[in-house]
Amino acid sequence: MKKVIGSLALALTVAIAAPAQAQTGKFAVINIQSAIVSTKDGQKAAADLTTKYDPRQKEVAARQAELAQLRDQLQKGQNTLSDGAKNELYKTIDQKSKSLNRDMEDAQAELQQDQDRLVQDLSQKIMVVINKYAQDNGFTLVLDVSSPQTPVLYASNTIDITKEIVDLYDKGSAAMAPAAPARPAPGVAK
Repeated sequence: MKKVIGSLALALTVAIAAPAQAQTGKFAVINIQSAIVSTKDGQKAAADLTTKYDPRQKEVAARQAELAQLRDQLQKGQNTLSDGAKNELYKTIDQKSKSLNRDMEDAQAELQQDQDRLVQDLSQKIMVVINKYAQDNGFTLVLDVSSPQTPVLYASNTIDITKEIVDLYDKGSAAMAPAAPARPAPGVAK
């Protein structure tokens, strides 16, 4: 009887372990957000956004300074300004504040749309690299650990493929870049 139970236990252990072994494989993690912003395309996109939105930021700062100056003027003139002048300042401050807030909200929404579009575009491109890298290197699972909600509690640095993906992406995007137009040799007529 003990031999039968021992044989059944061994058979059960093998039956349970076999599918588990068949399902194990190589795992990797990637910080996709870091990968996207670390690529040359990601850095260029960030620089382009900064260039596009810097003038607006400077304009907002100037308008905020103007509002601060008007508020200061109102505060200093509380006892010396006429009621009409104070009411006019209140009205001007209110109009400028509302206008500034609307413009800031519009600019923020436009910036968010531009960022979302760029991230989506870069995400699609980098996913191609991740898929190829995972297939070429025999990974059965690649997890994104850039979000705090990711259920990964621990991952060894040895399975982090973020840098490899960035390097492959940059190498691939350089290969896909259009070649510079050839310049004629000096003295050669066009």
